[in-house]
Amino acid sequence: MNLIEQRTACPVTRVQTIISGKWKILILWHLKQGTQRFGSLQRLLPGISNGILTRQLRELEQDGMLLRKVYREIPIKVEYSLTDTGLSFLPILDAMATWSMSHMSESKQ
Repeated sequence: MNLIEQRTACPVTRVQTIISGKWKILILWHLKQGTQRFGSLQRLLPGISNGILTRQLRELEQDGMLLRKVYREIPIKVEYSLTDTGLSFLPILDAMATWSMSHMSESKQ
């Protein structure tokens, strides 16, 4: 089985491929709040470079998780929002947050 077949054969591996990357889960988390512009996302993610943010946004767009809308004005305005597929991932993000809060409170005892 080649690498592409491995990535699509296991459903968990497919999800891992989509959300892999240091910033992708955080990007999705912030888009949960609604449409965001590039600069806004960059401010919400201190430490991310322009290039990495651009690449991770493009990968999420290619995987159908977000929509990139370009407004033809000067300067060009670009907005990002979740697609229906991205919105369907929100319960998973919420479950991750719930698990994290529960685990953090357990580990502090």
